Amino acid sequence: MFVHYVYVEVACAHPALKAFMCGSLSGTCSTLLFQPLDLVKTRLQTLQNNAQPGSPKVGMFGVFVNVIRTENFFSLWKGVSPSFVRCIPGVGIYFSTFYSLKQHFFLERAPNAGEAVLLGAGARAVAGVCMLPFTVIKTRFESGYYSYVSVAGALRSMYETEGIRALFSGLPATLLRDAPFSGIYVMFYSQAKRALPQEVTSSASAPLVNFSCGVVAGVMASLVTQPADVVKTHIQISPSHWSTADAIRYIYMVCHGMGGFFRGAVPRSLRRTLMAAMAWTVYEQLMAKMGLKS
Repeated sequence: MFVHYVYVEVACAHPALKAFMCGSLSGTCSTLLFQPLDLVKTRLQTLQNNAQPGSPKVGMFGVFVNVIRTENFFSLWKGVSPSFVRCIPGVGIYFSTFYSLKQHFFLERAPNAGEAVLLGAGARAVAGVCMLPFTVIKTRFESGYYSYVSVAGALRSMYETEGIRALFSGLPATLLRDAPFSGIYVMFYSQAKRALPQEVTSSASAPLVNFSCGVVAGVMASLVTQPADVVKTHIQISPSHWSTADAIRYIYMVCHGMGGFFRGAVPRSLRRTLMAAMAWTVYEQLMAKMGLKS
């Protein structure tokens, strides 16, 4: 009876609210599955390079093994609480904003490549600003430099010791990472789907087709926005209110020049690509079940 009541409530909800709920559900699944890759990415980006010249570099697999050996297996999910707090409403905000913008500006036709970039970037910018405090907390949890016990405790500690400014640290770098990623992703994703025959995108294999298009789009978008992600990470784990320029200078001088801006590229590309592909696939299937065009 309760399930039927909830289903009726969802069916009668505003389309933008349906898009929010579909996005939130897709964000929950992808966040839980790919959190270890996010933690490894953060650890790789924040490694201090004190190694002697010629010593072997620490890679993704080495960080995985080190976390399990020195902490425990479930430490790979450290930061999953703020990730949930950030991603469940954040992905919902993104998809509901995306749906609303698309319905308002592109009701009669599909957006072209340039318009798809603006559509995706605009929706991500809204979600990114709304959820930035939780992005900062997630990054600090994953870095291993802070001993926060809970999300609420981290919020209180940061506010009391560093002020509200710390909760919005790295905003320019975050927007330079997230808005272009989403814009490029939506462009490649929509253009790849448009290039396929109608019988393919509407067949029983449509979820697999959507996922494959998402993987291609995610790889392209991840590589372009990797430097901004490294800059964002360094700003958000620093308690000294670094500017974007400070972080860029530090990464270049301390982390082996331009190569430092691509630390953690492999785990980030894997996570962002698979997470985005899964989120879009689940979102489009749920929207189709509700009778809405995504």
